[in-house]
Amino acid sequence: MGKFKMENDRLVVTIDDLGAELVSIYDKKYSRELIWQGDPAWWKRQAPILFPNVGKFYGGEYLYQGRHYVQDQHGFARDYVLERVEESPASVTHRLVSNAETRKVYPFDFELYISYRLKKNVIEVEWGIKNPSEETIYFTIGGHPAIHFAKENETKADYRLYFPEKDHLNYILVDIAEGGADPKKVYEMKLEDGYYPLTEELFERDALIFDENQIEEVWISHKDGTPYVGMKCEGFSNFGIWSVKDAPFVCL
Repeated sequence: MGKFKMENDRLVVTIDDLGAELVSIYDKKYSRELIWQGDPAWWKRQAPILFPNVGKFYGGEYLYQGRHYVQDQHGFARDYVLERVEESPASVTHRLVSNAETRKVYPFDFELYISYRLKKNVIEVEWGIKNPSEETIYFTIGGHPAIHFAKENETKADYRLYFPEKDHLNYILVDIAEGGADPKKVYEMKLEDGYYPLTEELFERDALIFDENQIEEVWISHKDGTPYVGMKCEGFSNFGIWSVKDAPFVCL
């Protein structure tokens, strides 16, 4: 197990073979780390890939073809060391192949590919799932990158979310007792020129979940509107935003 590093004039990017997780984006221009460094006082992870499930199953298990399978929240890919199958100075691709251990909790054959490409001040991320069998496989996949605030003494009150060309969004919350999203109650997020303030209260009931392809671009911006870190995810049907109380990061 090791780590893969790629660098250009602007960024130094580090990918851990464990989970093919993005563990560092160092901005050379401003001399600052953009990825949360996993302080367990708030959250021990950094930017895990969630596969083959995003979120929890009710009761921690599911039924498939008459058999019960126990599956952890957010799946297992984040806890496996992935093989590097391609690498260059500005890109890397990792692979995870199904095995006897994965089949105990997920009864399908698969090949998971996770690729990162560094282009100027942008990191492109691509996920691929190959089905080597004739049967249908069922999965969800997602990212969970935690963006660290620019300065050590900053809080959520120093930042705003920015959704370009949006005037409002609708979101649902997590039913803590059941572990899944609760679609029965929809909340409206009214935006001011595309902006919404970050607050501790925003995450009192866990993640905010935006369904129906509402978000294809979002930015964490400074309070004065200066962009900090942005994400584009065109074609994604679901988007979550999450943090922990008093923690100096936000997950997109």
